[in-house]
Amino acid sequence: MDVDNLKSFVRFDPDQVRRQTMFETERLWSQVLCLDRNQHVGPLNDPDSDAVFLVVAGLGVFQVDARRKRLPQWGTVLVPAGANVTITNATEEPLVVLQVAAPPPKE
Repeated sequence: MDVDNLKSFVRFDPDQVRRQTMFETERLWSQVLCLDRNQHVGPLNDPDSDAVFLVVAGLGVFQVDARRKRLPQWGTVLVPAGANVTITNATEEPLVVLQVAAPPPKE
């Protein structure tokens, strides 16, 4: 059994979004994204994987294709395979997002 503490993945870099893989198997992949103020990541796209994003801390703006939504802590969004997603930290506070995708991205 693989066990870890999510807090151990929370680190910020003022120069770039910090992305760290948490777990990876043949069928599932997860990573923690840490966005400092005014940072964004994306557009991200995987033609074969569905992904769920969970806001662990902060307030993020998620744009999935043409739809845009602000999500507070504990907010979730499903991004179907083939859709583009961009995540922006819309506040001065740090943003921590857990991403889980299946099957794992090929890159």
